[in-house]
Amino acid sequence: MVNSPLRGNRFKARPSETRRKRRRWIFLSGFFVIGVFLLIYLIYFILPSKPVSQSTNPVGSIPPGPKKPELQAIEGGIQEKGTLFKSLITKNIPLQWIDLIISKLKPHVDFKKIRGGTYRLVTDENGDFVKFTYEAGPTEIYEIEKTPQGYIAQRKKIPLVTYLVKVVGEIRSSLFEAVEAAGEQDQLTLAFAEVLAWEIDFYKDVRGGDRFKVVVEKIYKGDQFVQYGPIHGLEYQQGEKAIRGIGYQGDFYNEKGISLRKAFLKAPLRFNRISSGFSRARSHPILGGIFPHFGVDYAAPVGTPVWAVADGTVVSCGWSGGFGKQVILRHLNGYVTYYGHLSRFGAGIKKGKRVSQKQIIGYVGSTGLSTGPHLDYRLVKDGRFRNPLKESFPVGIPIRKGEMELFQERRDEMMAWLKGDTAYWKKKEEGVWQYGKDEKS
Repeated sequence: MVNSPLRGNRFKARPSETRRKRRRWIFLSGFFVIGVFLLIYLIYFILPSKPVSQSTNPVGSIPPGPKKPELQAIEGGIQEKGTLFKSLITKNIPLQWIDLIISKLKPHVDFKKIRGGTYRLVTDENGDFVKFTYEAGPTEIYEIEKTPQGYIAQRKKIPLVTYLVKVVGEIRSSLFEAVEAAGEQDQLTLAFAEVLAWEIDFYKDVRGGDRFKVVVEKIYKGDQFVQYGPIHGLEYQQGEKAIRGIGYQGDFYNEKGISLRKAFLKAPLRFNRISSGFSRARSHPILGGIFPHFGVDYAAPVGTPVWAVADGTVVSCGWSGGFGKQVILRHLNGYVTYYGHLSRFGAGIKKGKRVSQKQIIGYVGSTGLSTGPHLDYRLVKDGRFRNPLKESFPVGIPIRKGEMELFQERRDEMMAWLKGDTAYWKKKEEGVWQYGKDEKS
């Protein structure tokens, strides 16, 4: 049987069908290439075109305003023994502006009393005066500003906030160290010691483990501490003994209303190391041998002020052999005090002069038989030497009976503050105290 040629090639495509498939493929390939080209053109040439900005919009465009003048500032400070005039001269500020500054500030500032400070002069691009600011301190700021009415000088009002805080601490080595450890400054230490100057000798009475509390005002400019205000109450505790002071009408009293201010101070100096104590048999550091030492030596730098421990009269003021320059004072109740080895005497101190407690009668030195700067302080009662560190002096004056009720109210308030070791505070807002705890101590 003869096979048909179509039957033997039944799997082979027909020529017309092959051509149709080829043409379809070419058409689809071309369409794809054109699509890719259009996509690339769209991405790279049409889409990145910048939009029209508002500043270049011709409709309702705003012309640029006048150029602001460029301001320049000259800053400087006044040295402790310098003057504002000299400092401005060193900054090459024209004399006409210096004269203006001095004349405008003169009604507000006592240039004889200023101690340092900083200033800032602002001028325009032509060097013309715009504004001058002088800062004598954080709360004392003066401004001179150019106005349509001329140059106006005034003291700038500084908003201040007052907190009443309670500070607590424990003595490790000294009161200074303890107050610093409590986050406070030396000014508070000195103020604290001033209040208790009649009760405590901070050279010999202070011991490790003693505790203190003080209720004091602190003044802030924003978050910046400016200064301490008055102390309202305090306490110094040594073992079971506690000395308290309640502030009332500018003075301090104990809980019974007896003034802490007595006839005699405990020490003639503030915060200086005692180099030797009271003794009736001491080896003299220069002469050798055993000599009685009827006083207390307070080691201190040359020039440290020496105070009268009580009101009195100058008996002697001059050279006294081994004691060098010495002042002797006579007081009430038969007391006499001696101050030796001075470098110089206080202003106006001479024989017969009346002096008041805490008045400066001289300055620490090393005159006479002395191995170094110190004060030799001695106390005589009825012709006999007494140990100044152990002497008991008359008590202070009690508060007036008519004031006792008001004082007791104040006392109870302060005793509530001093109770316990929690650090409280209260803030003065428009004359009203707002209480808080553990925030501003």
